[in-house]
Amino acid sequence: MPDRVRLLFLGDIIGRPGRQAMRRLLPGLVKRYDPTLIIANGENAAGGVGLTEKVAQELFEYLDVITSGNHIWDKKEILPHLDKNTRILRPANYPPGSPGQGTAVVEDKAGFSVAVLNLQGRVFMEPIDCPFRQADEEIVRLREKTPVIIVDFHAEATSEKQAMGWYLDGRVSAVLGTHTHVPTADGRVLPQGTAFVTDVGMVGGLDSVIGVRREQALQRFISGRPQRFEPAKGRLVMMAAYVEIDPATGKALTIKTEVVEEESEAS
Repeated sequence: MPDRVRLLFLGDIIGRPGRQAMRRLLPGLVKRYDPTLIIANGENAAGGVGLTEKVAQELFEYLDVITSGNHIWDKKEILPHLDKNTRILRPANYPPGSPGQGTAVVEDKAGFSVAVLNLQGRVFMEPIDCPFRQADEEIVRLREKTPVIIVDFHAEATSEKQAMGWYLDGRVSAVLGTHTHVPTADGRVLPQGTAFVTDVGMVGGLDSVIGVRREQALQRFISGRPQRFEPAKGRLVMMAAYVEIDPATGKALTIKTEVVEEESEAS
């Protein structure tokens, strides 16, 4: 049995290109790291925005847990399944009564219990409940089940993400940022043993603007008018974070970020 939890965490999956990248690029990372648990943010996996049950089932061929964020509500057909499937998470700090759950406790391939906590920031985003206070409440409950706690903090502001990393240092195993689709170069283990990176990035079209067709994004900026966005086709990229964790203490041992590009253009 492995003496540590080996987590592979993927950035936001963007539409069909992101799902294609899962099929084409994920096997290489799995071969390299032999993860015992794979998690990804799937809030943009269906058509570039939102999630459906069909797409979620496709992702579960590769993933153990799907986290999300503010776009989880954009495909209304997913709402009944948030209550049924405990491995699809929405941010825990949405108000009481919201569909679904913000935490899950699962077993990795080696049989270790791992808790996953999904939170959403408030700076430049919806004014929902405080993620810091919600984290306090959830961590007390989760630590009764396992010392290994993974946090997906889905937030816009880099300062809010870094603040959450420091706030939870020593209390969780990892704080991994999502939402901006752009990976940051600050991955490290904080002094009290929490692995942190401001943003993991995305999985989808490489030659894009945060996964969107670049001509559409450019038109939006140039015209100042609303523009329909579609996931970018072409070459694929997978951005991820690999974290090793001591299952006895819940402390992170190492974190490494990855950007894997497809070598030749995809059709």
